[in-house]
Amino acid sequence: MIDKAFINQPEQLRQLKAATEQFGFNMASEDLTGALLQVLAASKPGGRLLELGTGTGFGTSWLLSGMDENATLVSVETDERVQSVARKFLGADERLSLVLEDGAEFLRKQPNQSFDLVFADAMPGKFESLDDALAAVKPGGFYIIDDLLPQPNWPDGHGLKVDDLMCRLGADARFARVPMVWASGVAVLTRLAPLA
Repeated sequence: MIDKAFINQPEQLRQLKAATEQFGFNMASEDLTGALLQVLAASKPGGRLLELGTGTGFGTSWLLSGMDENATLVSVETDERVQSVARKFLGADERLSLVLEDGAEFLRKQPNQSFDLVFADAMPGKFESLDDALAAVKPGGFYIIDDLLPQPNWPDGHGLKVDDLMCRLGADARFARVPMVWASGVAVLTRLAPLA
């Protein structure tokens, strides 16, 4: 049963939604995706988390709401105007580092297996620089993507990109995976620890 009454929304989410509506940004994560992010973030106490595509901070707020006081989140965005909404409402949280940079460039500089959770909510890390994003996930860590079900704002041919992406992920023996008909379509992968 899907019932949003059982979801604990982040305290800043209402303000973020109002500001996002005024801003005209229409690519924010859904609440059901956020609730999943919250749960997965909570499973990584003291973890180092990465979000590719801050947007106005919906996903960011959900991740922060699941994190403990020792966890950290790096959120990367290319659009300063959009990220400014997240900075206004979430920027005082010392666990959060908001980075203004191309996600692909950011990923290229990251050591292998350096994040406990990677949420790729932008083209980089999902349809671009996928190998770099997957390499950044620690054993036991999560790689999460959304927007895998057809969306009204998809450009022509995007469905084929999604199919190709899912085939690539399905062939990667380093990860266990579960695609879900949840929210906008979500896939969660966990990097397998090497066998002794």
